[in-house]
Amino acid sequence: MFDVLIHGGLVVDGTGAPPYPADVGVRDGRIETVGGPSAEAVPAAVGIDATGRLVAPGFVDAHVHGDATVLDPGVQLAALRQGVTTFVLGQDGLSFAPSSPSTLRFVTRYFAAINGAHPALGDGPVSVAELLASYDGTTALNTVYLVPHGTVRHAAGADPAAMLRMVERGLEEGAAGLSSGLEYIPGRYGDAAELAALCAPLARAGLPYVTHMRGYEQAAAAGMAEARAIAERSGAALHVSHYHGPGAELAGMVDDALAAGLDVTFDSYPYLSGFSILAMVALPRDLDDPDLDRIVARLHEPEVRRRLARETDPTLWHRAVLAHVPVADLAWAEGRSVAEAAAEAGREPAAFCAELLIATRLAASCVFAQPPGNDDASMRLLLRHPAHLGGSDGIHIGGHPHPRGFGAFARFLGRHVRELGDWTWQEAVGHLAAGPARRFRLHDRGEIRPGMAADLVVIDPDRVGDVADYSRPRVLAEGIDDVLVGGVPVLAGGALTGARPGRPLRPR
Repeated sequence: MFDVLIHGGLVVDGTGAPPYPADVGVRDGRIETVGGPSAEAVPAAVGIDATGRLVAPGFVDAHVHGDATVLDPGVQLAALRQGVTTFVLGQDGLSFAPSSPSTLRFVTRYFAAINGAHPALGDGPVSVAELLASYDGTTALNTVYLVPHGTVRHAAGADPAAMLRMVERGLEEGAAGLSSGLEYIPGRYGDAAELAALCAPLARAGLPYVTHMRGYEQAAAAGMAEARAIAERSGAALHVSHYHGPGAELAGMVDDALAAGLDVTFDSYPYLSGFSILAMVALPRDLDDPDLDRIVARLHEPEVRRRLARETDPTLWHRAVLAHVPVADLAWAEGRSVAEAAAEAGREPAAFCAELLIATRLAASCVFAQPPGNDDASMRLLLRHPAHLGGSDGIHIGGHPHPRGFGAFARFLGRHVRELGDWTWQEAVGHLAAGPARRFRLHDRGEIRPGMAADLVVIDPDRVGDVADYSRPRVLAEGIDDVLVGGVPVLAGGALTGARPGRPLRPR
């Protein structure tokens, strides 16, 4: 008897083969058979009729900020309704481990609007092993973790030898790479030499260096040159996070690196607006300070406020829509642009922004329209690139977040496969499951064949799609109603089953 038998569907197996009719039998968490016998011939504890639907390996979100929210059933539901069964965490150089107590306080506060607060870590310190253990059997999703450079830099006091030891230990404890966030504190203070030294253990282990570059759009060429130099000096594979901007230029830089023999991939999401903490988007870089209270204090200074009014691109106040405002008296501003909220408060936009950051202790975030260089044609060109992997950059904190956390993968399928034909179904599975599994050395994920872990999704190709938009960002996707993680049904009829078979996945 199978534990689960998915019968009557078309299998998209992750090898690049077109969909073909087959039943998938699951036993003890793994795929046992693909093909016959039929559902009538072999009994199963759970049968899933996939007639008229596609059966695919579970999707791996290559870039998502679910470090705390992966424990939230509402976030698990949002991911599973898109077919995502694995989150890659530790992004942009900032997360909860490895950290000292002071580092844990810093990253929790600084990235409060991005990662949230992990409910089970206490006051620290926290090792990578301890963080991974917090995801074991506590969520419906699998997790993969990257050692975050900014966290390491803060905890080690920027001491090179101490940082290297922390990276090596993190990899020994199960991390699948190193991430950097070169526009955030304190990662932005590290240079290429520092990062190349920290990437040396990655090269030996065959794991990637994953980077939020030191600039996108107009600064993308310089950011990519630095990322490439780090990969060349260290020998590590390179993966660029949320790659966006002028498509032909960005694709050309990837092609040049590949032609030079580098191992390069990138992720991107199918939207033309970004999301970040308001302080990074709005404040001059010379206000950056690892002491967050000093930044707050500077915002009281009249000259700083005059600089905000004088130096900030005035279009930003209209382009930036407040996503997370964790102060009761100002929560009404969520969903409004800074300019709209300022007008309602009777303040000038720069003054209102400063007062909002003071009131929230820098824990405000915003959705913002990206510059014209990132247009629909550029976004589609990049997602068709063979080096592209699917990533949502999903952030689930706040009353009005970016819709990408609730719809990116469904949008890939509904808009870019069914409606636009940017991918075939088998190409979509390559970008969303098989490719990310290979990149992070998840050798038993990403394909449907005997012996592989049974992370499986059943897709209605005529109905799958995103519903969340910028006005209603938390609406669940449609068209994926049945999902298995580790052979266990976690989504049935579009609802959570309550099972929590998710595991921290270690590279193999």
